[in-house]
Amino acid sequence: MARIAFIGAGSFGFTRTLVKDILTFPILTDSTIVLMDIDSERLGYITKAVNKIVAAGNYPAKVISTTNRAEALKGADAVICTILSGRVDVWRHDIEIPKKYGVDTNVGDTRGPSGVFRALRTLPVMLGICKDIERYCPNAIFLNYTNPMAMLCHGMQKTSKVTVSGLCHSVQGTAEMLAKWAGVPYNEVDYVCAGINHQAWYLEFKHKNKCLYPKLNKAVRENKKIYNEEQVRNELFIHLGYYITESSGHNSEYNPWFRKRADLIKKYCTSGTGWNPGEYAYILKAYAASEKNKKWKKYIEDWLKESKVDIKRGHEYAAFIINAWMGGDLFKFNGNVPNKGLITNLPYDACVEVPVVASRNKLDSVHVGALPPQLAALNNISISVENMAVDASLTGDAEMVFHAIAYDPLTSAVLSLAEIRKMVQEMLYKNKAYLPQFKNLKIT
Repeated sequence: MARIAFIGAGSFGFTRTLVKDILTFPILTDSTIVLMDIDSERLGYITKAVNKIVAAGNYPAKVISTTNRAEALKGADAVICTILSGRVDVWRHDIEIPKKYGVDTNVGDTRGPSGVFRALRTLPVMLGICKDIERYCPNAIFLNYTNPMAMLCHGMQKTSKVTVSGLCHSVQGTAEMLAKWAGVPYNEVDYVCAGINHQAWYLEFKHKNKCLYPKLNKAVRENKKIYNEEQVRNELFIHLGYYITESSGHNSEYNPWFRKRADLIKKYCTSGTGWNPGEYAYILKAYAASEKNKKWKKYIEDWLKESKVDIKRGHEYAAFIINAWMGGDLFKFNGNVPNKGLITNLPYDACVEVPVVASRNKLDSVHVGALPPQLAALNNISISVENMAVDASLTGDAEMVFHAIAYDPLTSAVLSLAEIRKMVQEMLYKNKAYLPQFKNLKIT
């Protein structure tokens, strides 16, 4: 019987989806699902939802809910993390302060000024979770869904002995999209995807051993419907030669080319037809709308009233990985792991996203080799920012926070060093309550 702990279980969509998937595996149907969240109201709702899934599948699973993290982790075989450190109002400052200075943010949970500050707030919490895992379930696998993925995973992997991997559905999601554009069944596609989180590249994308890039290149250049679906990513594909993971909105933030002028934002970031072309504060607005009058609560209540529950397995990685970890079938996925020479032209020990094979009590990362230089160049800039931000968080060095954000591609394309320093100082003071590791927030 597996014991699977969800930390931040009140993340309704993720927890519900992952529990549904986990219980479809024969060796996991009798799992003990432990739901932990510091928000007792959300915890109560997700407990009802998980019990509904268990009943719908007639599973012999056991459900426990608690607000005590230590209690949740005791004896766990697997830990899944979906926490958010700081509510919507805190995130709003991360996005609105840079906008005041001229840095226009779409999501801001992964990179850029807002991504760095989310890492500064969240990493101490994550390291606390790792310490508790070392104490209460040292042999557990820790699967992280919380952003900023690369910075949090790098910080944990650098300082903890816990087996940590970060998971993002953008790899399989993008592969499905590309297969559809190429007109081939997704289950017949083979690919090699590697780089860093949200900025990984399909180095190979094949159908029956035939490269699909010529077909995709033609479709992106000649089919306006396809081009408009992912304008930023399609521009990157046209000019860099390889397709990138994650939405156009996210990727518009990770480079200097699409968001530094109003005309470029209008051209590439607000008229696309994909789920997130790049509108300012897009996800923040959605979160704020959900929080207003507790709309999230009505959504859950409506779902709980539905008579039918879809218990069909989805494509999130976590359930497959836990099944393999507990002795089920091997599973290959793209995970965020330390770069122990896996990608030879990215920094050693940086957090990279590469193919990984999960087996009983083991994760084996796959050697990729060198990325094409134009891809490595973009990844290396992001890694430099991420590594400095992590070191700043671990040491409480406010000056290094400034240095990290000074090299962010979008910020440096828009602002001078003096302007960046002023902006970072304002953000540090605004986040003071969430930065206990910093003894001095003044940057000189």
